[in-house]
Amino acid sequence: MKSNGKSRKSKKGEEKLKEEALLQAEQEEAERLEKERLRQEHLKKLEAKYQGERESELAELNSLEQKFLSAQQWKMDYREQAKWEHYLSCDGTPDPTVPQEINTFMSLWHDNQDEDVQLVMEKEEVVLKLIEKLESLLLETSPDEITEKQRDQYQEFILQLQDLLHKKYNEATQNLLKESAASLKENISNTDDAKETEEETEKNSDILDVTSQGEEAPLQEEPGGREEAPRVVDVQQLVPVGGVYHIAALQLPPQAQDVGDWSMVELLDVGLELYPYSPGEAEDGTQETVQITLKLPDNVIYFKVPVVARWEPAGQQWRTDGISNITYEAEEKSISFRMGAFYTVALLQDAHLNLPYQAWELHPTGVDEGLFTVTAVFATIQIQIKDNQCMLSSVVVEEEKVLSHITGKWMSPFALREALKGAGVNIFPAGYSPEYVPVHRKAAPAEVKAYEQMALLAAAFAFAHSKWNGEAGPERVVFKVSEHLTAGSAKDKDWSLYMFSGERVQNLKLTETSEAFSEELEEESEFHSTLYHMLKDSASSKAMGKVERAGFLFIDSVYQLLLATRILAYS
Repeated sequence: MKSNGKSRKSKKGEEKLKEEALLQAEQEEAERLEKERLRQEHLKKLEAKYQGERESELAELNSLEQKFLSAQQWKMDYREQAKWEHYLSCDGTPDPTVPQEINTFMSLWHDNQDEDVQLVMEKEEVVLKLIEKLESLLLETSPDEITEKQRDQYQEFILQLQDLLHKKYNEATQNLLKESAASLKENISNTDDAKETEEETEKNSDILDVTSQGEEAPLQEEPGGREEAPRVVDVQQLVPVGGVYHIAALQLPPQAQDVGDWSMVELLDVGLELYPYSPGEAEDGTQETVQITLKLPDNVIYFKVPVVARWEPAGQQWRTDGISNITYEAEEKSISFRMGAFYTVALLQDAHLNLPYQAWELHPTGVDEGLFTVTAVFATIQIQIKDNQCMLSSVVVEEEKVLSHITGKWMSPFALREALKGAGVNIFPAGYSPEYVPVHRKAAPAEVKAYEQMALLAAAFAFAHSKWNGEAGPERVVFKVSEHLTAGSAKDKDWSLYMFSGERVQNLKLTETSEAFSEELEEESEFHSTLYHMLKDSASSKAMGKVERAGFLFIDSVYQLLLATRILAYS
């Protein structure tokens, strides 16, 4: 009887606990539903307010965006002023945008047959500046300022100037060889000795020997080719760094002979002639090859062993077949290889090896001044911005500063981009780059509008990379923002996260240390149509004053850098 009583009490206790648990669960669910109802109600109010203020916010932003038009007008006026000053200078150099002047320049130089190498090198500086001006016009001029016919014409001028420069070097070389018999004989007599030294160097140096480029170089098989078909370089992935080397064996032109008081020489109209070279067979039955050693230029960086490629004029393509026994000496900054014939060669580097970025930050450093830092795969690049110019502050590779020849020089954003690309530091993706870089694609409206509004606010706010950017999907971008009125980088506690779709901005409750991505709004925050109005909610009057007073040239320079690096798509 006692046992049954205890059992009944136990059952009653269990039932009571279950009732209490059920009541608690119902209460919690009711609280959750109420909380969700209040949240949805709050979001509806925010949405209604957002829609009501959208038109006025966009109108106010449009007023700020007039600074981009001011910058465009300033650049047009600057180019016109430069043309006028060039006209007044009468320095003998042509205006590359005037067909009559550039054609006269090329025609007169083409007809001059007596220049030596030194004179050609001096003229080369003029030619390269003309090419640089034309390239700058093609890339920086808006469609409203230049017609399609003019674009085609400028591109044709660039090709003609390059061809003429190459022709002039050939003519200068021919003139040099006409008087080189004595020096040539001396060089031939020393050939054997120059060759026990080269072999001894190879035995004793610490080198990386690459016998084949087959699997390491990003190449394409020739269409319809068999397994042994020549390999074609993918020029969207591999680009020449350090220039192009024209390597050829030349016929020695007729030499002058002294006859009494006369100096006689046979005149030929054929110009510089190539020596017909056909490789023979070595003692072991293999085909003999030409060994070439190139001293790598000091003004470029090769982050990996460069790919050696030869130019094939018939197919108008770079190839890696016909080149073997590549020896790369990083410390000595030289590369040696063997070829089955004489070719025009280039050292190629992956255009995307520094992508995607590891991190980036943009912050103001003074009135219409800022510092843009990009941490790439192999290098950290710092760029100072002031008004309409940029300056490479530093390029650090393995804790060592490099590229001193372009560091500390003020130039336009376009010129800086070309200087870095020419030096092997390519942090400027192209339209086809997503095919080669594993990044989350971003929709153009969100990305471009973000760069525009970041530039408008860059005078008083810092921006930086967020790890959540890739989680936001293709239609939205996520980045960190901090009001920045003092020197130095922003502290971790000062950053806030914002998500932008191009049409709507919201302040996220999320932090960089959160466990998972969430779109939940920060407490007391609202939706806005523009980043400007989003930051204005919590910014100081001093910060917004700096934004209002920011110069249009500084804003445009920031925008050009952001657009060129595409940090929101490639980080």
